[in-house]
Amino acid sequence: MRLAVLTGPRRFEITEVPTPRPGPGQVLVSVAACGVCASELEAWTGRSEPTYPLTLGHEVSGTVTELGNGVDSLTPGEPVGVWVTSHGFADYVVAEAAHCFPAAGAALDTVLAEPLACAVNAVDLADLRLGNDVVVIGAGFMGHLVQQLASLRGLRQLIVADTRRDALDRALDLGATRTVHVGEEDLARTVAELTDGHLADVCFECTGTQAALESVGTVTRMSGKLVLVGFHQGPPRSIPLGYWNWMAYDIRNAHFREESTILRGMEMGARLLRAGVIDLAPHVTHRFELADIAAAFDTALAKPEGFVKATVVLAGSAG
Repeated sequence: MRLAVLTGPRRFEITEVPTPRPGPGQVLVSVAACGVCASELEAWTGRSEPTYPLTLGHEVSGTVTELGNGVDSLTPGEPVGVWVTSHGFADYVVAEAAHCFPAAGAALDTVLAEPLACAVNAVDLADLRLGNDVVVIGAGFMGHLVQQLASLRGLRQLIVADTRRDALDRALDLGATRTVHVGEEDLARTVAELTDGHLADVCFECTGTQAALESVGTVTRMSGKLVLVGFHQGPPRSIPLGYWNWMAYDIRNAHFREESTILRGMEMGARLLRAGVIDLAPHVTHRFELADIAAAFDTALAKPEGFVKATVVLAGSAG
């Protein structure tokens, strides 16, 4: 089978390796698609000084092809969303059966169960209440998912901020009550006007940038919640901790490393996908063959106009 191996900065090699076999409690999955995660871009560029070679890829969807001993929760031919920690950019991947969730009814090349789980867990962590005023800073892939899930909670205002006009247009299509083009409008003033001066009950930071950290405190009310969804890589960040302390913010880190939490989010996300409550198809904007995986990563890094999410699509993934 084919496996993409990152051998150095901006350099993938497609290698031929034996197809793995599932052990007890595992399944073999024929990979339909694997999403390019923003967390992998540091390794792609070499900025994080990783140790090569690396086998990236954890946002997998596919079809179960073989069961290991003791697996009775899945059947061969069943479409699933999968969580693995690596080796996802390949024709096949071995996964724990407990990390695979049925995806019947959804197009497999849009079943990105692992990142959807991150958004599900972030919104649950925020504990949104009916009538809340909410700000989402960042209208990229994760921002869109957070916005869609948050909108299910019966909010009064759902305000989305970004620097890209096309991203804000998509946020409006997804039901944002107001968008703010950062750089052209004053975000804090707009939020104050829309919330009768109270500011946001909850602010989701979905960009992973220093600029967003500087904005969240200007739009969130005293004792409001700051939910950190963005993945902060690279240089150290700074925050006005004295001000945040004075404002008594409830700071919630929406990055989860506990397996039970990740799997719970995947189960909830898969249920929403199967029911048609959430559809990721509009967000998968750029698809690439495995041979073009470098272009997929370059596109995810450049974020051209209209970009939301890049995936690497394997043979036989349609449907």
